[in-house]
Amino acid sequence: MSEYIDGTNCPWIPEKQHNMLKSKQSTQHYSKSLIRLRSKLRLLLLGLDNAGKTTILKSLASEDITQVTPTQGFNIKSVQSEGFKLNVWDIGGARKIRPYWRNYFENTDVLIYVVDSADIKRLEETGQELSELLLEEKLRGVPLLVYANKQDLGHAVTAAEIAEGLGLHNIKDRDWQIQSCIAIEGKGVKEGLEWACKNIKRK
Repeated sequence: MSEYIDGTNCPWIPEKQHNMLKSKQSTQHYSKSLIRLRSKLRLLLLGLDNAGKTTILKSLASEDITQVTPTQGFNIKSVQSEGFKLNVWDIGGARKIRPYWRNYFENTDVLIYVVDSADIKRLEETGQELSELLLEEKLRGVPLLVYANKQDLGHAVTAAEIAEGLGLHNIKDRDWQIQSCIAIEGKGVKEGLEWACKNIKRK
């Protein structure tokens, strides 16, 4: 479960465009010096209902994932990674809850978006929700980590296919990465989080 794609290794972007992408990604709206000095980060975990957000959260916190129920409001867990204390906010993804997502945008350091790789019928819906998130002013320039979850299911599409379907290669205003994972087994979950922390450290 080590498959990942980001804005600098995306196979369908020519080398010259890679260089342009790196240049544009360096223009963040928050103070990079302040980020380096901080030991606490706020991560926002979003995605459609049943994508596996809470399972990922519990996996990151090394908690029992055998008893996971749909999130009607939000969950918060604190985890350690790469020298940071990460406060991870998991917000419910049901359609009736999504309008309230914007109440949690403030002071977000990393946006984590979870996709059910096996729910092909909802890929268009999840893509639309992500597109709207990336237009939000309070999330402008915030690094994006996409988890392509449920890769263990036989009909799951690959991380590369999801990246193309979501149009991630068109993102030029922030760093991004898509990470294959199997949340119920913990595979690929911590690797994604490590990328997020290292990305912040580079700022």
